[in-house]
Amino acid sequence: MDRRALALTWLAALPASCTLGPDYVRPDVELPAAWRELGAPEAQSLADTPWWELFDDPVLQELIQIALAENKDLAIAVERIEEARARWGFTRADLYPRVDASASAGRTRLSENALQTGGGEVEDSVYSVGATAFWGLDVFGRIRRATEAELELLYATEETRRAVVLALVASVAQVYVELRDFDQRLAIALRTLQSRVEYVELARVRFEGGLTSELDWRQAEAELHRTAGLVHQFELLVAQKENELAVLLGQNPGPIARGLEIGALPLPPEVPSGLPAELLDRRPDLLSAEHELASANARIGEAKALLYPSFALTGSFGWESTELGDLLDAPSRTWSFGANVLQPIFNAGQNRRRVEVSESQQRQALYSYEQSILIALREVEDALVGYRKSGERRGTDELRVEAERKVLDLAELRYRGGVADYLEVLESQRSLFDAELSASETARDQIVSLIQLYRALGGGWPTEPEQPEEASAPAAP
Repeated sequence: MDRRALALTWLAALPASCTLGPDYVRPDVELPAAWRELGAPEAQSLADTPWWELFDDPVLQELIQIALAENKDLAIAVERIEEARARWGFTRADLYPRVDASASAGRTRLSENALQTGGGEVEDSVYSVGATAFWGLDVFGRIRRATEAELELLYATEETRRAVVLALVASVAQVYVELRDFDQRLAIALRTLQSRVEYVELARVRFEGGLTSELDWRQAEAELHRTAGLVHQFELLVAQKENELAVLLGQNPGPIARGLEIGALPLPPEVPSGLPAELLDRRPDLLSAEHELASANARIGEAKALLYPSFALTGSFGWESTELGDLLDAPSRTWSFGANVLQPIFNAGQNRRRVEVSESQQRQALYSYEQSILIALREVEDALVGYRKSGERRGTDELRVEAERKVLDLAELRYRGGVADYLEVLESQRSLFDAELSASETARDQIVSLIQLYRALGGGWPTEPEQPEEASAPAAP
């Protein structure tokens, strides 16, 4: 029987190829029909809006573009995709035969006893050249399950990159809004400081004219220094926030360009949130967790396959001769073909423990996936209530600022007319200053809540992960 017939006979005698272990099915997760904060379900979602339309500030859009091109965390995430792709290809290569070429040359010397027994030369040379082949047959699907597990990890890594992109866009937008808030609070403090200087001069003149006591003058000076201290504090916060944003942009710490003021940053008239079930196919962190669950599921089949026999085909072909000139002649030709079967008999339960380990890891991945869903639901609910309440508070703070200005105007008239002392003016000044700072902070909180809601809903990025370059890769679930 020639080699080809022997190989066909052996392959025909093998049991039908199968894949052990459970196939992945998305677990049933109980999700609410609508958001608690909204009540009635909505079909549309804020996440359908691209970030360049949501953040309608040309300078902010440019900063986000720079971050997407230069941020180092995003560069690391991209490289991890390449690592996962290589690991998948490395595991997948075991499905195919392995062929190696070899060549050797050597000289040996036999002992005198061997010569007396068998005859021959005392010293002789041996030359060989040839190729060997090995093919581990994946009868029970161990390699296919391992390849499936690595492919799911590749998909998970791609979703992780999307999560990094979404987090980066949200972080740049949030830090920029916080910077514009500090800018506005610094501007308020500087404007207030200038008015404090004017009041110190007014109180000094009135004291020297005998209209008021020295107490009014010294109180005005103390308030001036308190406001100057807040100016220095806001200058510090502005510089630190610029440095934070510069690092997100992948740049050295330094000044940052400014666009719209915080009060001019646009807000959408409506904030649709979509359905809770949409998060499973939209949020990249949930998709990544699901791919990790599918990978752990495939590892069970990989472990179970080790309980069954493994089959392999081996072969070699080449030439071997004691004379280099005769190496490639027909009489020097040599070949071999064989088949191997390995059945584990006793290993103290090691292979069964391996299955139990993989099953436990699969359950851990399932609990992690379910926990990620709960966290996602909470983040959306928190962002929804945060956006609504900060909007209500913003309107209240704006009304308070208007009222405090009127109070200060009346207090100033009473003070200049000699009806009231400076303490009344001082309290009115402090109240207006605090109200203006609070209004700026509330405007920031409302925009930050919108950014957090956009991130919590999945951010409008494509939901289908990119496929590996090889055409034979199966589609992601």
